[in-house]
Amino acid sequence: MKINERAGQGGGRRRWPILEPPDPRSSQRHRPNLLRRRAWHILEAPTAEQPAVEAEEALGPKPPDDATVNFVLDVTLRIGEVQMASGAGASDVTATILALTSALGLPHCEVDVIFTSITVTCHRGTDLAPVTALRVVRSRSLDYTRLTQAEALVRKIVRGKIGAEEAHTELNRITSAPHPYPRWIATIAWGGLAAFITLLLGGGLDVALVALVISSAIDRIGRLLNRFNLPFFFQQVVGGLFATLSAMVIVSSDILTTDRPTLVVAAAVTVLLSGLSTVSAVQDAITGYNVTAAGRTMETALMSAGLIAGVVLALRIAVLVGLPRTPLPEAAGSTPQQLPLVVIGGAGAAACFAIASYSTMRAMLVAAAAGSIGALVYGGLMLARFDAVSSSAIAATLVGFCGGVMARRLKVTPLVVAVSGITPLLPGLSTYRGLYQLGVEPGGNISTLMTAVAIGLALAAGVVLGEYLAQPVRSGLGRLERKLAGPRLAGPMEPTERRLE
Repeated sequence: MKINERAGQGGGRRRWPILEPPDPRSSQRHRPNLLRRRAWHILEAPTAEQPAVEAEEALGPKPPDDATVNFVLDVTLRIGEVQMASGAGASDVTATILALTSALGLPHCEVDVIFTSITVTCHRGTDLAPVTALRVVRSRSLDYTRLTQAEALVRKIVRGKIGAEEAHTELNRITSAPHPYPRWIATIAWGGLAAFITLLLGGGLDVALVALVISSAIDRIGRLLNRFNLPFFFQQVVGGLFATLSAMVIVSSDILTTDRPTLVVAAAVTVLLSGLSTVSAVQDAITGYNVTAAGRTMETALMSAGLIAGVVLALRIAVLVGLPRTPLPEAAGSTPQQLPLVVIGGAGAAACFAIASYSTMRAMLVAAAAGSIGALVYGGLMLARFDAVSSSAIAATLVGFCGGVMARRLKVTPLVVAVSGITPLLPGLSTYRGLYQLGVEPGGNISTLMTAVAIGLALAAGVVLGEYLAQPVRSGLGRLERKLAGPRLAGPMEPTERRLE
């Protein structure tokens, strides 16, 4: 401590004690820690007088009681679980939970979403500890009716139409309700998806019928294996193996009169690829949720690897037992006369995927429209001599844009429109050609398989880009509607609704 002399009011000299930080030593051994020196400046150095804060005065917003906080967090986490289980993006789940907690009276919350769990923390000022709740997403299933009802419940909560208790009751009804129609209808829908895919690829009605039967059988086999809790990787292996061997047996038995029977395998591969969360993985990567994106990407890669293993194994078995080889299937050349058939095939495939995912009839019709738009744009660009990757990206961007603008106004979840709309464009034929070249032909050729991967990424990125382009348009249409409707629609929940949309 040093003594510093300063001039006082009477002209004399006053002696002021001055605290100083410890002097740094020249020796590295005795040099004080940098964090200790910074702490000394904060805690010990003289500062200007500041108004003291009463010990019993809390900083921050006044929080609700513990029971209310726990109840609201439970409701919001369960809604987020429904969204994550249905394949919604992490950014959408985060925005939904923040909107719900704000609408239900929690002052300030933080949300952390990863691939298998959702964590929400409610901060309650300085006098109370924060409350943290965690929910694990254990099962994943495509039930778009449940997802649509959950998002309708979210809109009711955000607009202040129902409270937390009514929302809890409604959510119990949504999550405990059975599927809207029997499982066998979904099985036929998976088969119908394969049938329409063969029409897109230029196959005849006999090939479409065989594809319907084989894909329906694959779905029932997967359903049976799921009862024994067999991991989905091995279910993909069995699906690829069954589809390829079935097509090879049909080729050798001359059941079909067409010379393109292996289109059945391409259609079955498309069906097995349609359930993967490629769109959500790309969306999470673009929006900065890298952990969730890595988890979904790993799941997609693992499911694709299972499919590859099944198809290659079947091709090897066919070679060993001496089944006749068939030339690689080629997609039918695009002509203006075939474009109407392409549009019909795209609409039918998207509608069948929506039905197989337990969508409502309204969502099925909207998905069929999205599929027809995507197929029309893709077919038109292929006629204009665009490559497959560029055509897929442009068509998917348009599908994402149309779905983002019109889906909520038609009371349909945008995810249903996006995923269903790009399903007819999935690279099932390119995937099978690449696997055939890799597993049967001498030397192998991976370029075709890489083209299939590029098409899949282009479809996913195009949908995400289209949805982002649709956001300002949707917001502008919403402001125009509120302006035309008058001030009666304005209210305290309006900013939250805009953030949720």
